[in-house]
Amino acid sequence: MSHSYHHPLLPPPHLYVLIPLNMKRKEFLTNSLLAIPALAFSETTSPQKSKASTKDPFIVGAGKSRFGEKVLFLGVHPNDLKISSKDTGGQLSVFDYVGLGKVGPSLHIHFEQDEIFTVIEGSYRFVVGDATHILHSGETIFLPRNIPHTWIQLTDKGRMIYFLQPAGKMEEFFSIMNKFKERPSQEEMDRIHKEHNMKVVGPPLTL
Repeated sequence: MSHSYHHPLLPPPHLYVLIPLNMKRKEFLTNSLLAIPALAFSETTSPQKSKASTKDPFIVGAGKSRFGEKVLFLGVHPNDLKISSKDTGGQLSVFDYVGLGKVGPSLHIHFEQDEIFTVIEGSYRFVVGDATHILHSGETIFLPRNIPHTWIQLTDKGRMIYFLQPAGKMEEFFSIMNKFKERPSQEEMDRIHKEHNMKVVGPPLTL
């Protein structure tokens, strides 16, 4: 009984080609071995297909949210969803925040998301880890996941466009918080943050 043998360092049988008559065996083997890394790369590291996103373009009007839900940060400041995780296969969400006072969130950590803030109007103080940055209109800051951060508005009015990548559960988090008429207890705040892959690690900034 005959058995076929395939050398582990040579291309698989379906990739064999006839050796040209004028090519020496040693030269053919050398060229084949040099080609292996490219073959392995093409078969094992091809880009993964991204999750499906919405097929149709859309526009969200000024002062409007993607699905009509009006979310107010601290019950006062509009925080409109512009692009939803449902639009991007969970890869991205975009919010438009309008600050009507000198406030900001508690010091917190996102465990699974990066954030990008672009200041459209006013000025803001960002604290990221041990660093403090003052941002003005037109400036952008990138906040990597797993680093404690927060911000506070320095002007009477401000506006920021910010992105979360991947989208995670932030839309659901804001929707839940929007339903409270009074601030939840610290225990409840901790639970809600944990359920949405975040953790509060300090108080809000003050001026």
